[in-house]
Amino acid sequence: MFLTVCAIVLVISVLVALSIGSANLPISEVVDQIVNQNGIAWSIRFPRVLVAVVAGAMLAVAGTVMQCILKNPLSEPYTLGLSQAAAFGAAFAIVILDAGNMFSNTKDAVVISNQYAVTLCAFVFSLISTGVVLVLTRLTRVSPEAIVLSGVVMGSVFAAARTAIQYFANEIQLASIVYWTFGDLSRITLDNLVLITVVSVPVLIYFIYNRWNYNAIDAGIDTASSLGVNVSRHILVGMVLSSLVAALIVSLMGVIGFVGLLAPHMVRRVIGSDHRFVIPASVLVGALILLISDTLARTIISPLVLPVGVITSFLGGPLFLAILIRGYRK
Repeated sequence: MFLTVCAIVLVISVLVALSIGSANLPISEVVDQIVNQNGIAWSIRFPRVLVAVVAGAMLAVAGTVMQCILKNPLSEPYTLGLSQAAAFGAAFAIVILDAGNMFSNTKDAVVISNQYAVTLCAFVFSLISTGVVLVLTRLTRVSPEAIVLSGVVMGSVFAAARTAIQYFANEIQLASIVYWTFGDLSRITLDNLVLITVVSVPVLIYFIYNRWNYNAIDAGIDTASSLGVNVSRHILVGMVLSSLVAALIVSLMGVIGFVGLLAPHMVRRVIGSDHRFVIPASVLVGALILLISDTLARTIISPLVLPVGVITSFLGGPLFLAILIRGYRK
């Protein structure tokens, strides 16, 4: 029932997101433009809505898996320090490779002049942070708690490195770095959407296929081992795939917080911890969170568009705090 309700709400949210903006459209006109593949609903809003749905879904399911395998309810896709590493990579490209400039035909505006360089550097450094933590995990066989702490350390190191780069940046480069870190869906192209989808679909299939193994791990490592589950392999692969998807999304969109942390908690509060249902429900709830946040970002002070990362933080923080308080009272 919960999955059905979420699916219906998601479809309604997609139609609403396609219909409202700087120019509002009736639902009938939206459907007509989508069917005929023309108009602003098709050419401008539809790709952005798809990006929000896919990215939100994958951040949520990655957060679900990370919380399960690391036995930590505060784990999320960025736990291994990759968000700070990506921000450092973007700053490195903007300052060292001169990928951020200020120019416009009509007025001064900060833009990323070499988006490919920024995206590539952000992605590479995200993988470096993840790789270091995973290598330490394999060499020392540390506990899940130590893995989380290792991610915190890597995040702190890359945050310090980014601060050092910013110290030597000029005001234009600083503005470009800040712009990148906001988290924004407007910079995504159709090719980016295809790339995210191609990577996300196999990862999602793998997570769904291993739902019983995640249930076993959630019951305890000893229990999972007694049931024949290769715990260390599933933990390693789960971290690698979750981090890969998160690194790709962050490198293309910037840091979008709270989706991967909030969605799994919302789902577990309603339907429990059975990953047969938690994983698909997290997909739907994560898609809803990011889609609604992006719709608000486009319409709150229209025609200006806020970065979606600002909205997810404003919504996610109080909601997550409310969930924690409710759980504490119970």
